[in-house]
Amino acid sequence: MASYNEPSPKNGGADGTSAAVTVADVVAVLDAAYPPHLAESWDAVGLICGDPSAAVRTVHFALDCTLDVAEQAVADGADLLVVHHPLLLRGVTSVAANTPKGRVIHTLITGGCALFAAHTNADSARPGVSDVLAELVGITPGRPIRPVGLMAKDHWGVHVPAGHVDAVLDAVFAAGAGEISDYSHCAYTLDGQGQFRPEPGAQPVDGVVGQLHRSPEKRVEFVAPRSRRRAIIDAVREAHPYEEPAFDITEMAEDTDLAHATGLGRVGELPQPMTLREFTQQVADALPATAWGVRAAGDPDRIIRTVAVSSGSGDGFLDDVRRLGVDAYVTSDLRHHPVDEALRAGGPAIIDTAHWASEFPWTRQASQVVRDALGLTTSIIELRTDPWTVSAHPREADA
Repeated sequence: MASYNEPSPKNGGADGTSAAVTVADVVAVLDAAYPPHLAESWDAVGLICGDPSAAVRTVHFALDCTLDVAEQAVADGADLLVVHHPLLLRGVTSVAANTPKGRVIHTLITGGCALFAAHTNADSARPGVSDVLAELVGITPGRPIRPVGLMAKDHWGVHVPAGHVDAVLDAVFAAGAGEISDYSHCAYTLDGQGQFRPEPGAQPVDGVVGQLHRSPEKRVEFVAPRSRRRAIIDAVREAHPYEEPAFDITEMAEDTDLAHATGLGRVGELPQPMTLREFTQQVADALPATAWGVRAAGDPDRIIRTVAVSSGSGDGFLDDVRRLGVDAYVTSDLRHHPVDEALRAGGPAIIDTAHWASEFPWTRQASQVVRDALGLTTSIIELRTDPWTVSAHPREADA
């Protein structure tokens, strides 16, 4: 287990006083580095157990929260254990101490150790799990294989009577509008004149049925995530004084800076071309050793220049990497038929690593994030939680 201890003014000073760092403080740092909104919809990330207000002095890191890992974290006096794989990703009906997951939870709680998981949000974040793997195998991480978090946006224009602008803006901001980068409550207002004629059946706030009405109005413009369109329409209708508010919505072009986009996987180029045989050995030398080892599919003499990587289970990206035209794809948990079909379809050479080996190096990155931000003692639990423990090949026949 690797341990680090760098003092921080927040953690203590020369006069012996200290300002307690809490679980919530560490969670805030991790959420900033690995934003929860980047997690896939099926994922379960964040604080799994523990009191957010509890004090933290030591944080441990591991890929999986197995019972052995939990027991070591408690034995070492960790106040918080940070892992990549969520313990409760699949639904359970009990965490009683006589169930496998319940025993882990009880071990942590009785030992005073909270548990936090950063999973697919850490895969997609920059830098994150995918960047660590890319750098280890020898490429500079570029665009994602599958971008996420490129937020589709709408540009809105809402016509509002002059005295009701603040109420309408407050409502749409509360519904998620008006955020641009690190700024909130962003809007632009234009003066103008509106006109309408209420027809029979209308119940106008201003004007008279059957008569043309003109009055000063303001056009309020703002941007909002397209995913919040329904909520903002409801907010406009609720806050606007007119029974039929006038507004328009224009879909904005999406951000196309893929080189710096968040998302799953990374694509990059090797400094020098090499054969698949050579590159496979380079990957094996770079990753933590496992019984599984590293294997490759494709012509051993194929020249490799561009590489895509995806930490963890990545056969769902086989079509994506073929369309991207890379020479090799590094991932884990590959199956016979998808790999065979991908090669026959003209896809890249494929390198299969152990799932644990492709993701465990991220623990050092996450440890550094917490240590740099809060000055806490951080430790990496080096237990190999890869489930594969034996690898065998036929003995060579006697001559």
